[in-house]
Amino acid sequence: MSDLFWLKEAQMARLRPFFPKSRGRPRVDDRRVLSGIIFINRNGLRWRDAPREYGPHKTLYNRWRRWSEMGVFARILVELADQGTETATVMIDATYLKAHRTASSLGGKKGGRGRAIGRTKGGMNTKLHAICDAMGRPVRMFLTAGQVSDYRGAQAISDALPSADWLLADRGFDADWFRETLQDKKIRACIPGRKSRKTPVKYDKRRCRRRNRIEIMFGRLKDWRRVATRYDRNPVIFLSAIALAAIVIFWL
Repeated sequence: MSDLFWLKEAQMARLRPFFPKSRGRPRVDDRRVLSGIIFINRNGLRWRDAPREYGPHKTLYNRWRRWSEMGVFARILVELADQGTETATVMIDATYLKAHRTASSLGGKKGGRGRAIGRTKGGMNTKLHAICDAMGRPVRMFLTAGQVSDYRGAQAISDALPSADWLLADRGFDADWFRETLQDKKIRACIPGRKSRKTPVKYDKRRCRRRNRIEIMFGRLKDWRRVATRYDRNPVIFLSAIALAAIVIFWL
């Protein structure tokens, strides 16, 4: 069983303070169950395909759904990031995540709105907006439908911007209101201007090259198959899958 554990005891010690307290009967071994949850999300499997060493698949799924709806994994990401973020420079960007047909049906009672899935040229997608620190580690994340523009996503996540000296972004985030928001927060913007701008915007081209770190971050998150392809209808649970991947890859 030790070969199937994804987390060491030292890593579990960092996570346990964030777990909900057990009430009534003692909870099934957290390390075993969490390892099973990681295994499923990392490999993109059905819950019933989990190796029997992790215990009943219903236990894994019920724990995963319950803690996701409670916001446990999203909270762990924020807390760990706040403890160790290098915020002299932060970066913001967005990436598309393909929605599987099991998650993307939008009609009828099972579909409906508010699922953060939209139609783009590439099909049905969800867009992940993220802020990372100077080391390319995710700090904040937010989901929108795939057709939402980058700067609209930035508008939703701007209140969560950490204190920083610089913010790096591509020209998709070039909007006067966003630059003014950064100025109010005393953050210097390093954002190329849109080609449609009548007056060119000056920016530090050398500093802007560091923005590739957030692209690398997205690539590493997409190594987890339940992140690269969205199977979950519920956006809260899908965001938990992304948060769990970020925690394991970057913050433990």
